[in-house]
Amino acid sequence: MANRYSFEFFPPKTEIGREKLKDIRSQLAALNPEFFSVTYGAGGSTRDNTRDIVLETKKAGLSVAPHLSFGGDEESEILELLNNYKDAGIDRIVALRGDIPSGTGVTRLVYARELVEFIRKHTGDHFQLEVAAYPEIHPDAKNYDADIRFLKDKLDAGANSAITQYFFSADSYFYFLDACEKAGIDKPIYPGIMPITNYKNLARFSRNCGAEIPRWLSQKLDGYGDDQQSIIEFGNEFVTELCHILMEGGAPGIHFYSMNQIEPIKSIAEAVMQSHP
Repeated sequence: MANRYSFEFFPPKTEIGREKLKDIRSQLAALNPEFFSVTYGAGGSTRDNTRDIVLETKKAGLSVAPHLSFGGDEESEILELLNNYKDAGIDRIVALRGDIPSGTGVTRLVYARELVEFIRKHTGDHFQLEVAAYPEIHPDAKNYDADIRFLKDKLDAGANSAITQYFFSADSYFYFLDACEKAGIDKPIYPGIMPITNYKNLARFSRNCGAEIPRWLSQKLDGYGDDQQSIIEFGNEFVTELCHILMEGGAPGIHFYSMNQIEPIKSIAEAVMQSHP
């Protein structure tokens, strides 16, 4: 079986950003990924923008997976969106709990398992459903084993596979796979890979989402100071090698977080996909 590769975008806020994304999407499409995914803001805050980018990508003849969470929406609104996607020929969704956006008055989180159950109830097996996994454990999880049980619940509810939060330690991914197997999980878990470009932004984002930057890696990147070019060059080399280690260790493919930039993700993906078709 061929390895599965995919790329993730977020919906741009400006027309310039949308035009740029079209060019990036076109260049990455030349690598023949399995699909592109498009993120969904906290509480569905980018719902319409996400939908527009998804439908535009589908019209371009590409396979696309919208991210989806209940957010503050009613079931009828989510069902309407699902039917719109189904009518457009979209057959894959990334089903997420999502986050509560500040200042909206939304207080209830609808867990991804509930969303998976809802999608299966109303659309049967039409959609291939992806859910999120956390090799270094979700920040809100009670403990390691509890988080794995949450993942199993989502998969048992009808999800087909999982995509991980990004990480920089191959050991954390492989240990996670072993723990999942012991818990009875037998569906594919695809590693999510983030490029290293702006280290300060990455460090801040990682603290918020619970992704660990190993101390040695943090010290190495800190040592470059404001030498952005050296950070990018080292980052490309490190992330490419990480991908090779994951694939050689049996990962079923890779989900690349593009950050709506063609580089360095294109170079990293090309190197990995050529070595592990």
